[in-house]
Amino acid sequence: ARERADFLRLVADNIDAIGDALTERAGAETGLPAARLNGERGRTVNQLRMFASLLEEGSWVDAHIDRADPDRQPLPKPDLRRMSAPIGPVAVFGASNFPLAYSVCGGDTASALAAGNPVVIKAHPAHPGTCELMAGALLQAIEQAGMPAGLFSMVHGHSHEVGMNLVRHPLTCAVGFTGSLQGGRALMDAAAARPVPITVFAEMGSVNPSFILPGAMKERGSSIAEGFVGSLTLGAGQFCTNPGLVFGVAGEAFDRFAAEAGRQIEATESATMLHAGICSAYAEGVEKIEATQGVSVIARSPEGGKTQGRGVLFRTDAETFAQTPALQEEVFGPASLLVACEDVAAMQRLAIGLNGNLTASLHATAEDLDESGPLVELLSNVAGRLVFNGYPTGVDVAPSMIHGGPYPATSDARVTSVGATAIQRFVRPICYQNAPQSILPEELRDINIKGIWRLVDNERTKEDC
Repeated sequence: ARERADFLRLVADNIDAIGDALTERAGAETGLPAARLNGERGRTVNQLRMFASLLEEGSWVDAHIDRADPDRQPLPKPDLRRMSAPIGPVAVFGASNFPLAYSVCGGDTASALAAGNPVVIKAHPAHPGTCELMAGALLQAIEQAGMPAGLFSMVHGHSHEVGMNLVRHPLTCAVGFTGSLQGGRALMDAAAARPVPITVFAEMGSVNPSFILPGAMKERGSSIAEGFVGSLTLGAGQFCTNPGLVFGVAGEAFDRFAAEAGRQIEATESATMLHAGICSAYAEGVEKIEATQGVSVIARSPEGGKTQGRGVLFRTDAETFAQTPALQEEVFGPASLLVACEDVAAMQRLAIGLNGNLTASLHATAEDLDESGPLVELLSNVAGRLVFNGYPTGVDVAPSMIHGGPYPATSDARVTSVGATAIQRFVRPICYQNAPQSILPEELRDINIKGIWRLVDNERTKEDC
């Protein structure tokens, strides 16, 4: 574990050492501004160093020890000891919208390597040069640390078959993916159809609903509208957490909110999208919503170039939304739909029918929360992260963070792709029964050599057995 920690820090140092060349290349390939990319580089290296610290502390292995009791009746109790172990080679797919933090050396790769697994990355074809620079930093660290050469590999290719071959390869033991629902489902189906099925940890699609309760709407609707549009249009809306749905109670306060949000949209310049495929898919998604009966356009941002995505704000009513499942589909870009409901009870009914999401946001006063009944509980059933009086964009890399949610947001709502516990996706538990001390991993021996937290006979302790 200490060797892996040193290795991850070397990777981080090497990424920093690339300097401006990394920012320039990533900017040329994605259209993302330098400030955004430099911030993303910081997040990337901080993730690597976070996992290094996690490895050095050591308690992440979740060691359990149940000591033997030969006098137990009616049968003696065996000595049982359990901890997490690497799952095996992991195939990782780089994401288009985060060329650094969710790509070659991003969170999936960092957590898989931290767990002790080899990684094969499928470079994203939209930023191949950026992938090469990041892979070079990682390969250099392998050489510097004396790690096995097979610890990391990268393949390129536009064809979907390249990725499918990685999933189908008999040595692949797990997959990390961030992308579209269509792409994630294809990988999940291929993984399930293998002679030996494997798990795909996929982050796929989320509309991140926001609920604005009457008190908050009346009290601060204008400021909520401003924050909402800022979150929606950030990075041309190319975040998996941008707010694509807003629910409120119909009336004057809702109309003022809609008008203010529309003014904010019209004052926001169109922005360059990541690549032609995303730009085209966004335009098609907007056209599909606009063609839906019962949906109207409130506002658009100024028209830009052919590579740019215009912000669009739509409006509909609760009945139309309830009867049109397609309105829950993610449109990846700066588009959002406002849903006017008769009352809070109608908002609750719509919340019950929502698909799985990464986040759900609730703008409310204390009185709103007292009067909203089960809305918070309902939203906790459909999202991995609940945001109160805030906006969903901005995913902090912290142990408490959950960046996941019920399907179709992710393939497995029990795990996160961000934060220290992301490592749990790429391990499996192994139990040793009546094993000699010399055979046991250090983490499970009677003497707690590493001084980690362990559950010994149902008591959390750092003491020796």
